[in-house]
Amino acid sequence: MLYFSPLVAESWRPLAAGAYAVITLLAFLFLPRRRRMLLISVCAFTLLVFLFFQIPASNERDWQPEVAVTPYATINRDLVTIHNVRNFDYRTETDFTPRWETRQYDLRKLDSVDVIAVYWGSKAIAHIMMSFGFAGKDYVTISIETRKEKGESYSTLAGFFRQYEVVYVVADDRDVIRLRTTYRQPQEDVYVYRVKAPLVNIRRGFLDYLKTMNEMRERPQFYNTLTTNCTTSVLFHTRVNPESPPMSWKVLVSGYVPEYLYELGRLDKTRSFVELERVSRVNERAHAAGGDAAFSQRIRAGLPNPGVMP
Repeated sequence: MLYFSPLVAESWRPLAAGAYAVITLLAFLFLPRRRRMLLISVCAFTLLVFLFFQIPASNERDWQPEVAVTPYATINRDLVTIHNVRNFDYRTETDFTPRWETRQYDLRKLDSVDVIAVYWGSKAIAHIMMSFGFAGKDYVTISIETRKEKGESYSTLAGFFRQYEVVYVVADDRDVIRLRTTYRQPQEDVYVYRVKAPLVNIRRGFLDYLKTMNEMRERPQFYNTLTTNCTTSVLFHTRVNPESPPMSWKVLVSGYVPEYLYELGRLDKTRSFVELERVSRVNERAHAAGGDAAFSQRIRAGLPNPGVMP
């Protein structure tokens, strides 16, 4: 914990963590009254934990440009206006022209939700995003990510220790999908699964995303590798609905989320999951669509659609 804690200057953290471990070990080995030493060690550790959890999350850091701006929404009856929708013009993953847009969506036209699963190595681990569709014309994707500072890279271990804030990236499909299918090297595998859900649940879930997104502009939150990540946060947003999926190890091992939804009957069941997975991979369609304004429609062409529930 000391190794990752801003309670100690970064250059001193390895020394502080090592010294703490060595001093504790030597005290137990060579000092008398080990019960007292145990009590002192527990109290010292408890104090460190307490101080560690007092570290506040912040929206005021020198952020990487792709997460430099936070989205927020204003709602007027059935009209939702989302500010700072990301729609970058990429040349490579790191060379792009930033473009933040204001877009309006009509809740009366919200009629679909898709799960987007992104794989870059092991099939056990995936990045999960949700894409909401409006009358088959407009789509907006929400990706829950670590908000990294300039020069900072992601570490699974560091993610347990309040090293990253959470950011809700609200984006055009051409941004978040093409970034992964086309511009990242090596390219990642992207699957779009059309979800079967009641319209009322889709609406409640979408509004819950917006509610949390707005709250985080005032009260930022920390990312946690296990408890507050791209997949568990999606599950928490489904809790607004009575038919929310129960917790499963397949949620924690995020690469199995599509298979879990298939088992629950939330995806197309007219074919095997292996076949559904094959046809749901959109990399080739994304390459062919390029920057087409109809990108969202083209990558979904021919995808099995189980339809909404009454």
